[in-house]
Amino acid sequence: MQTPTMSTSIATLTARPTSTVPGAAAKLPAPRQCYLLPGRRAGLAGGAPSASSKKKNPWLDPFDDGPDEDFDYTGVYSGGKQEEDPRPPEDPANPYGFLRFPTAYMPELDSLASKVRGDVRRACCVVSGGVYENVLFFRVLQLLKDRYPGVLIDVVASARGKQVYEMCKNVRYANVYDPDDEWPEPAEYTHQLGVMKNRYYDMILSTKLAGTGHALFLFMSSAREKVGYVYPNVNGAGAGLFLTEMFKPPTTNLSDGGYNMYQEMLEWLGRPGKGVPQQPIPPLRVSISKKLRAIVEDKYSRAGVEKGKYVVVHGIESDSVANMKSRGDDDCLLPLEQWAEIAKEISSGGNGLRPLFVMPHEKHREEIEDIVGKETSYLFITTPGQLTCLINDSAGVVATNTAAVQLANARDKPCVALFSSKEKARVFLPYAEEKKSCTIVASTTGKLVDIDIEAVKNAVKDFQPAPSFALAQQ
Repeated sequence: MQTPTMSTSIATLTARPTSTVPGAAAKLPAPRQCYLLPGRRAGLAGGAPSASSKKKNPWLDPFDDGPDEDFDYTGVYSGGKQEEDPRPPEDPANPYGFLRFPTAYMPELDSLASKVRGDVRRACCVVSGGVYENVLFFRVLQLLKDRYPGVLIDVVASARGKQVYEMCKNVRYANVYDPDDEWPEPAEYTHQLGVMKNRYYDMILSTKLAGTGHALFLFMSSAREKVGYVYPNVNGAGAGLFLTEMFKPPTTNLSDGGYNMYQEMLEWLGRPGKGVPQQPIPPLRVSISKKLRAIVEDKYSRAGVEKGKYVVVHGIESDSVANMKSRGDDDCLLPLEQWAEIAKEISSGGNGLRPLFVMPHEKHREEIEDIVGKETSYLFITTPGQLTCLINDSAGVVATNTAAVQLANARDKPCVALFSSKEKARVFLPYAEEKKSCTIVASTTGKLVDIDIEAVKNAVKDFQPAPSFALAQQ
């Protein structure tokens, strides 16, 4: 009977010499460096490594300095974008309307080509912030849909942020879970984690600045690719260990980036791949349903204004959570006394236009009647979808730096935007010079309350009633 022998792996490791240079046995082994494989990089043949390949997450592998430039990635399994999943035909003999799947068809299995290409069939986006931040995230969703055809996108956002996605045709499910809650209820935390695990996502994107805790939350979702922002300071230490790709914003407030606050994520999603060119970044666009438009049309008709003959006024000073302001601009609401002067100029233009104030809370009803006038038209609207429909049927918008400015430009409506400074205007409306329909009026003192009202009055004079045929085409 032969006795079992010990594995030779230990002996092999101990017998391996630490150095091949004679006379260097007494020296300590040199620390491991990134250039242990000198023949792998094409740039080394020219004397210097290539700077075009982006270094991967250093927390995952500190010795990985990018893809192998000598390897041919354009093989059979990795060429071009992914294709949409074919839909099996419906089974006419099934009383429940099920599809007719082939024999031994297993939809939970994926092909080897899909794995090699890195296809994304299901994606989840954890979006931090309120209405303004979620509206600007539409560009990321559209780019994700263009880059990965046929992908199913789900969104996890706060209760206010979820309301935005009734205007987005690219989202399948929108779940309410506030990622900004620092102390969530254990039941809500585990339930949301279970929902994300049960959907088997290929990619999860997060816009919340992650420390170790939030990075662990994304890691436990079991997604193949976990991508997100991390804190640019010491709070982000160790978060990259649980993420596939991470981005560091310049400040601890991501909203300071304004319109391009998700620029790093957009560039990463649109990066060129194996047989896929650089994906262009799409502009901001929103869509509205006919049912929602009918509801809003009934509302503003009862408020006493006609379609195409009113100007939306948005951004009155309020402490309501429905003011739709950005986290990157705290000084973006104007007192009613100054709005009253602007509204008087709109109604006295002689072209039949009337101002329509949007109230974020019912408590402002008496204030509007006392300060602006009892004959003033006002409407209580808190959802971004109804606000978009209201803007779409208007002759124009005059607003401060709230979500109404971005929604008006997304629907190509004339807009007069009021900002506290020119720097804020350049950050939140970098495309204003290209759009002739958008006029910016900025304060010279850095405070919105000191804005030149006469300049605003001159700007609102350009509003004209919208023709009926133009409104019918929208």
